Amino acid sequence: MFFEPPPAQEESARPPKPGLPGWYAPPAEEMGTVVTSGLVLARTPNIVITLPTIQAFGTGCLMNVDIAMRRHAMSPDDFQALQLSVYPHMVTGVGAGRLPDNLLRFGVRFADGTKATTVGQRFDLARLPQDPPPAPRLSWLLGGASLRSGDDDAGVAAMGLWLWPPPPRETFELGVEWPAGGVELSLTVLDGAAIVSAAERSVPYWPDSAQGE
Repeated sequence: MFFEPPPAQEESARPPKPGLPGWYAPPAEEMGTVVTSGLVLARTPNIVITLPTIQAFGTGCLMNVDIAMRRHAMSPDDFQALQLSVYPHMVTGVGAGRLPDNLLRFGVRFADGTKATTVGQRFDLARLPQDPPPAPRLSWLLGGASLRSGDDDAGVAAMGLWLWPPPPRETFELGVEWPAGGVELSLTVLDGAAIVSAAERSVPYWPDSAQGE
């Protein structure tokens, strides 16, 4: 034999890595129930931000956001810069009482005035605390570009907004603002009661009755 496998080595014991905390992302063991939305959150000559679906879980809800962009009358360099600023970790200058115009931001506001926004979040997953922060929390789950037919002058970015815990059983507002994209503050009313009812129908991937089979 020319290539021989290496001798067996004793693996060093490593402590298990903690998973993503429940306040930051949907549970991995649960399917979630889809609530069809089909809402347009904002539209400009270059940008359309939509909320196609909401996925309700027992611990929160995942708002699936599509950000469609086209170059239209923008220069190629300006369009590229706008595309990059979809991802908040690519935006600098946030903090010290300043919000850069190219920072895309989302937030929710409940009927009692309680708010949660994506502003100021850190994206170092290795340093996320396991202990939950004060509720509510709106976490931006970075996605990727959706494959759509077309050319380099248009594209769609898919994102997820994880709201923890589930909203109250009443209407609440979802806000978006993106000055660099021409998106002024836009508020859309969502039905908290419908989301909570859908969450109650969410089922685990491995029901207790099927365990051990």
